[in-house]
Amino acid sequence: MAALAGLCACASAPVQWPSPEGPPKLPPARELNPPARPDAAHSVAIVGATLVDGRGGPPVRDAVVVVRGDRVVAAGARAATDVPAGAELVRGAGLWVLPGLIDAHFHLGGDDGLPGLVLRRGVTSLREPGNWIEAYDAARRLGPVPRLFLTGPMLDAPAPAYPESAMLVRDAAEARWAVEQLVERGASGIKVYFRLPLGLVEAIAQTAHARGVVAVGHLETVDAAAAARAGLDGIEHITSLGTALVPPREAERYRQSVIAENEARFPGRYEIFRGISLEAPRTAQLLRLLAARGTFVTPTLAIFERRAGGQGVTEVEARGFETMMKLTAAARRAGVRVVVGSHGAVPGAARGWAYQREMELLVESGLSPMEVLVAATLENARYLRIDDRLGSVEPGKLADLVLLEGDPLADIRAMRRVNRVMLNGRWVASPQGDRPPTSQSSSLVVRPR
Repeated sequence: MAALAGLCACASAPVQWPSPEGPPKLPPARELNPPARPDAAHSVAIVGATLVDGRGGPPVRDAVVVVRGDRVVAAGARAATDVPAGAELVRGAGLWVLPGLIDAHFHLGGDDGLPGLVLRRGVTSLREPGNWIEAYDAARRLGPVPRLFLTGPMLDAPAPAYPESAMLVRDAAEARWAVEQLVERGASGIKVYFRLPLGLVEAIAQTAHARGVVAVGHLETVDAAAAARAGLDGIEHITSLGTALVPPREAERYRQSVIAENEARFPGRYEIFRGISLEAPRTAQLLRLLAARGTFVTPTLAIFERRAGGQGVTEVEARGFETMMKLTAAARRAGVRVVVGSHGAVPGAARGWAYQREMELLVESGLSPMEVLVAATLENARYLRIDDRLGSVEPGKLADLVLLEGDPLADIRAMRRVNRVMLNGRWVASPQGDRPPTSQSSSLVVRPR
């Protein structure tokens, strides 16, 4: 694995994040599948673990976390936290306890067993940006799955890149109608796709906000600065920033090639990123705009990972991916709200470990482990508008927890050492004997959506 030293950086100072207050003011989102509630009188006490509560402050060593029913009722140092009589005791010595992980960008990809698998690996909430809501019916029948926050199919213009998971909209009236239909069916957000013209992106964002849900977008052919000003709450994929960061003539050449042929995106995005200068004024201007507006960016680096020397990897791809990583770090330094999304399946990780691979790449890019942990928990909860009840370990929050057998602040790869997972106050199956393989490579062929 490249740059292993970068995976082991440690952060001691509290992580500073933009204020969660910002336009638009929307109500909390509700999951499609609220988990069953445990016995309200049953208590669990995790005693002696190190607590990383998701808010960016220093870890609390020799901590106690008390859960009653589906809620955290106490969390803090053992000396200041009572253990209730009769509680189920979990001996936490040598363990680390974190909030349940939240995946801002997950794709089912026809793998009905994948949601249950990632739950056992610590992902307790996920958003699928671009699939029919009923596509999850089979996965839900197989057993416990994460809390589901779904957008329904992506909204796209003719000819759609992925017809099976898109709704076509051709004008503002159809765009508004599509948003209304999806929200009525349970969508907690709306995703726009890259063929939509800017005017329809704006109409969709306005309608989504009027219905109390967010609007996010996979852009590429739409200028990211213009889309943010049009009202998008989040931008999916670091590659969506590309055309805003190159000279207009180059951006237009790429835009026309992709509109003419969807497949042109795959080599074209690396060519675009090879030519991006992080020192150019346009880069600083875009990042300042995104930071000022509070626009979330989900890089999904793992789906784009291409390394020099890898089989079939070109020099253009390797240099382009390197720039994607550098831009991600620059965005975070500029105050952009960078969050964690796995894409569900990626070439550089075995099945079910894409989220952990994304965390590793974010650290390798230059974010600290603590920044990545906050991005994966409380900041993602803010993005999904569920931070009223999820994203941190503190009294009153729902009891979605992950226990690890290693220190993720010393080495982010400890996120693969899952001891057990709690969803809504109930333990879910521990992946005993289900450890990550020594090699991260796989033969999967997957493409960003």
